[in-house]
Amino acid sequence: MEIFWDRSGEEAIQQLSTSTSGLSLEEADIRLKEYGPNSMGSRTKMPGIVLFLAQFKSPVTILLVAASCLSIILGDLSDAAIILFIIFISSGLGYWQERGAANAINELLKMVQLKCLLLRNGTATEQPVERLVPGDIVILSAGDIIPGDCLLLESNSLFIDEATFTGETYPVEKMPCILPANTPLAGRTNALFMGSYVISGKATALIVKTGRQTELGKISGSLRLKKPETDFEKGIRHFGYLLMEITLVLVFCIFAINILLHKPALDSFLFSLALAVGLTPQLLPAIVSVNLAVGARAMARKRVIVKRLSAIENFGSMNILCSDKTGTITQGKVVVKDALDLAGNHSPKTLRLGWLNASFQQGFQNPLDQAICNNWQGSLAGICVEAEIPYDFIRKRLTIQVADKEDHYAITKGALQCVIDICNRVETADGQIVALADQLDVVLEKYEALSKEGLRVLGVAYKPMKPGTLVSRQEETDMIFIGFITLYDPPKDGIVETIGQLRDAGVQLKLITGDNALVAESLARQIGIAAPVVLTGAQLRSLSDRALLQQVSHTDIFAALEPNQKERIIVFLKRAGHVVGFLGDGINDAPALHAADVGISVDTAVDVARQAADIVLLDHDLNTLLTGVIEGRKTFANTMKYIFMATSANFGNMFSMAGASLFLGFLPLLPKQLLITNLLTDFPEMAIAYDRVDAAALRKPLHWDLGFIKRFMIVFGLLSSVFDYLTFFVLLYLLDMNEAQFQTGWFVESVISAALIVLVVRTRRSFLKNLPGKALSLATGLLVLLVPFIPFLPFAGLLGFTRLSAPVYGWLLLVIVAYILSAEMVKHLFYRKKVPFLHRPSSA
Repeated sequence: MEIFWDRSGEEAIQQLSTSTSGLSLEEADIRLKEYGPNSMGSRTKMPGIVLFLAQFKSPVTILLVAASCLSIILGDLSDAAIILFIIFISSGLGYWQERGAANAINELLKMVQLKCLLLRNGTATEQPVERLVPGDIVILSAGDIIPGDCLLLESNSLFIDEATFTGETYPVEKMPCILPANTPLAGRTNALFMGSYVISGKATALIVKTGRQTELGKISGSLRLKKPETDFEKGIRHFGYLLMEITLVLVFCIFAINILLHKPALDSFLFSLALAVGLTPQLLPAIVSVNLAVGARAMARKRVIVKRLSAIENFGSMNILCSDKTGTITQGKVVVKDALDLAGNHSPKTLRLGWLNASFQQGFQNPLDQAICNNWQGSLAGICVEAEIPYDFIRKRLTIQVADKEDHYAITKGALQCVIDICNRVETADGQIVALADQLDVVLEKYEALSKEGLRVLGVAYKPMKPGTLVSRQEETDMIFIGFITLYDPPKDGIVETIGQLRDAGVQLKLITGDNALVAESLARQIGIAAPVVLTGAQLRSLSDRALLQQVSHTDIFAALEPNQKERIIVFLKRAGHVVGFLGDGINDAPALHAADVGISVDTAVDVARQAADIVLLDHDLNTLLTGVIEGRKTFANTMKYIFMATSANFGNMFSMAGASLFLGFLPLLPKQLLITNLLTDFPEMAIAYDRVDAAALRKPLHWDLGFIKRFMIVFGLLSSVFDYLTFFVLLYLLDMNEAQFQTGWFVESVISAALIVLVVRTRRSFLKNLPGKALSLATGLLVLLVPFIPFLPFAGLLGFTRLSAPVYGWLLLVIVAYILSAEMVKHLFYRKKVPFLHRPSSA
């Protein structure tokens, strides 16, 4: 059904072969197989064979496979077979790593899966959005994401945010009707579109299209809400390009030198390609994926679910956290303190009217309504609801019309100023009705005094209605203000210490709230902010972009905000150079969650907030968030360890290979030996994800610093090269080795030193004072013990290795020990800035 807004609900139900009680379970399963999952395909699991073949996508690897096949044609079967075998083992290793990481993330995402309320066999049931099919009847309320393109069957004051499709800032009112077939999307007031969400009201709708058949599916490739590339992703990409460029230049030079020195062309070509495979960060994508997956699992154990892996780095880099106060800073359990008249005395009438308003409302019941209902249990006998104007975020008030015996009256409750705006009279403490203008100063003074006490203050008003007349938005005027309902939400136990720990960790907390400035300022003082700088929504409107950019970093509280102002604050904090996290769980938080570097929500948040978030907390608690930040920093730090190792070893090997090609009459390592060297050194690197991290690296936000990586690469790469040349000198001039002995000796030294150098560069401290984790220690220890015995294995001859004598191992041990000790000394100087051109990095 391509066009569906031109027909009635009954016609659409008939054409989709369903009913007002929904589909049966059996029919739903049949349609799910027919139409497929209700998704854009972003989480489609990559088939195993495709993931495996993706390991060979590197042009260098493809060339190496092609060259090996050429060797087979030319008759060099054994060498070509060994090279191909090593390539497949290395690619299998990458496949196993990435497959495990992908499976882990899919399992975590199931924990925060979006669900919708729909009818199956006439019974309302919650189902994952992915299982929705055409013909389903869904029940929608405020905060729900529209799960598919659908036709409205029933609605009650339904307002939808369709900004994704129309760019329209304000919510669009929807209602059942029949429209011409050529009605443009923005005018289809009887249709709801997947990806938009409910601002207020309730509805029942018929699902017509799902997945890629929806309007969202048609434009999914160019959605403006797509998350931009993170700094970490950019850094990884630029780092890979840097190493690739340097590697290709040097490899070309090495190949040219070998040809000029009249070495075998095919061997030289294979050697150059093998060198390129070894020197490029071939395992970098897999190592990064595994590190992030391990970090995501560790965060999940701390009740922090990562929806987007690349957000982990931003989580660790975050230095500003913007958050509402309810449930995060406070206990999230709002309780009624009192109901007051204009004089500030307890008012049973105010309490009863507020209770009726909260009890009968059918829209989005917020914690304030629940608190009022829990505070007083009156009788509803003989009272019925006649009309309702649901709460929305523009009016910020809720109006209910009730009939009590023969009396008909409307009751309004909401933000004080929004209630006063529709009043022209007040009821005084002695029951007299007077003009609002005469008592407005009294109302505002009382409101200010209550707010200074840290209380949330709602206004309550009413007006009699004529029988047969129903209140509407046009009739929501000329009301009588009667009093205040005061509520409070006390700070959480230990929140002062938690905020202090966040501050010590380099994360500054900023409160962003719709509450008035006096309430927010009172809370700020309770949680340890002695002299909070407050900026209100009204002040924000009057600030130019330039003025806001100057002020936003120094403001502690943004109060009395309109929903669209949150996003502006986030954007300008980012422009000021901060990495910004936003914690939100409300209907109007989605734009700010998208705008933030790290969008954070909670498992109990409305659908639209959880969908927009990068990270979901299973506990609405800053302590949970703080542990997640620390885990994010651990993940980032361990990823950087691999970067440091790759640069120090690989860049040094480039210089070593280039130099060796100039004075050696043979290849320093055979292509197959070079590839097995790369394969063996990959094993300890996989364990880096489970390594311990320096406490100092966790104290402050971490940032990608490509300039620091370049300096590290030059210093430690050159140091590695110095000891490679020392090894050459020992093997050629002190031990007078032949070709096979030289290649075997350098192979042993290269693998062991590459494994041990990881233990040095993994920490700024002495490696003896900061021992590696069990996995890294075990992997390194096994490799160091295994490598000296490889030349004695039965198949060593096939690899071109020959046995070495005990004195040779003694000399190699001296070189390796000298290298490790020298690296430790250089590291100490490097981080102490005793090398003039070096600077302290901003990352671990």
